[in-house]
Amino acid sequence: MRTHGHRLGPLAIAAAALAVIALGTVVRAHGQGAEITGVVRAHGRAVPGATVRVQTTGISVVANAQGQFAIAPPGSSPVRLTAWAAGYYIAGVDASTGQPSVTIELRELPHQDNADYEWVSPFAASGAKASCQNCHSQPGETPYLPFDEWVTDAHGKSAVNPRFLSMYRGTDLSGRNQSPATRFAVVPDYGRIALRPDPATAYFGPGYQLDFPDTAGNCAACHAPTAAVRSPYGIRPDKLSTPDASGITCDFCHKVANVRLNPADGKPYPNTPGVLSFQFLRPAANEQVFLGPLADVAPGDDTYSAMHQQSRFCAACHFGQSWGVQVYNSFGEWLDSPYSRGAGAKSCQDCHMPGRGATHFVRIDKGGRLRDPATIASHKMRGPDDLAFMQQAARLELTAVAEGELLRVSAIVTNTGTGHSLPTDHPARNVLLIISATDAQGAELDLVRGPAIPDWAGKAGTPGDYAGRPGKAFARILEERWTGIAPTAAYWNPTIVRSDTRIPPLVRDSSQYIFRPAGVGMVRITARLIYRRAFPELARSKGWNDPDVTIQKKELAIRFR
Repeated sequence: MRTHGHRLGPLAIAAAALAVIALGTVVRAHGQGAEITGVVRAHGRAVPGATVRVQTTGISVVANAQGQFAIAPPGSSPVRLTAWAAGYYIAGVDASTGQPSVTIELRELPHQDNADYEWVSPFAASGAKASCQNCHSQPGETPYLPFDEWVTDAHGKSAVNPRFLSMYRGTDLSGRNQSPATRFAVVPDYGRIALRPDPATAYFGPGYQLDFPDTAGNCAACHAPTAAVRSPYGIRPDKLSTPDASGITCDFCHKVANVRLNPADGKPYPNTPGVLSFQFLRPAANEQVFLGPLADVAPGDDTYSAMHQQSRFCAACHFGQSWGVQVYNSFGEWLDSPYSRGAGAKSCQDCHMPGRGATHFVRIDKGGRLRDPATIASHKMRGPDDLAFMQQAARLELTAVAEGELLRVSAIVTNTGTGHSLPTDHPARNVLLIISATDAQGAELDLVRGPAIPDWAGKAGTPGDYAGRPGKAFARILEERWTGIAPTAAYWNPTIVRSDTRIPPLVRDSSQYIFRPAGVGMVRITARLIYRRAFPELARSKGWNDPDVTIQKKELAIRFR
């Protein structure tokens, strides 16, 4: 099994990327030595427009209308030449300069998706000869091979993430303590509505199964896609068995051939998360196919597909609505931002899957070849667990000036490093700007005028809670329609958007704070920008213990009077 582990794409789109060639003209690469000439065929017929490449290099040509090519490899020969065209597997031959014309024979891809395909397990322990771990893992090697990165990544753990499961089941992080089932009342002209939790009973936070115990929901459509592809609304993520509990697997990603998007706005259709938007190319029994971002992976059962180099691939699981309210929208935010177009465009993969220096993605003893590290994307997606990555998300500027008996502090937060709003997707995520000013004795100065952090950030006086302190909160606050609970992360219930203070890409948020120092001396001002996975009340009820992530911190001192 030779997968690519990077970025995939639809076959039709890939074909459009080829250069236009003149009929009857042999296109020649700018090489350094003698040429190798040949023809690309399939079933005895020429394949015009096929891309021929010296494997692992940037040297490539496009076959002419007769399928002919001429390419000059760098340095000495022999070399491996590969060929690919839309609708075909990648093929390869070993060739040398000076030999007669070579023929590269292409095989056609399956003509239709096989819905009965049995997914390949990523793990060698499954006993499958073709498991991804067999060829794409080499423990102890640095940089890591794709399997060794994926197995530690959030996508590899999507079906067993304890925070996700605690939200689905309505339990704490341990899974042993569960909130009571939701109470309901019946009101005229509508019917059954949810009631607030009983404050007299132990409560471990909301859960989908508490509100809709007779349904499975569509959470598995993204979190456990190999199971949900056959039953998008019939799979309970907390009842999975191996291999479906393996999360978003290698084989799943490398079978995606397209993502259905609404041509009117370029976004997924409503209520089509995950497998409801993906289109696959799964082979018949005893056959195989892997779609990936490299057009020169041969020999094997691989084909080139551009989409995993495009944010489009991420759209299905990073754009979602519930009861008509947009909940997940990092893809839509990117699409509406400057990052999606123009010379400075960046895809989700550019930021979240940058190479880490690996020179091969298949073990050398399994046929792997050395490559330019820039062509090998990482499978350890950068996110909140990567401190350096988070510190690039925003720029914090802090200034202070004395104005008579008052001290004016200005803070500017600019979303400089994310292609979506800061923060994005899950509605429990929030970012806080915390401003403090202390006198020479370390006493906090009173805030005379300026914004304060809202109550949902935690009761003031409790360590790690900041409600009422000078600063701002950046979050999208949902309110449950019937219970009035806000903020809520139980977005599977009908909700309204109470407020949205998040910072869009490349936008700056400015705020000012007026303090009144008590006397003469040095005043120290500190500004911290922190990221939180969840609101404190939710985190405590669930037993989540994720620490705050300090994105930026600025300090300055000013002598007052």
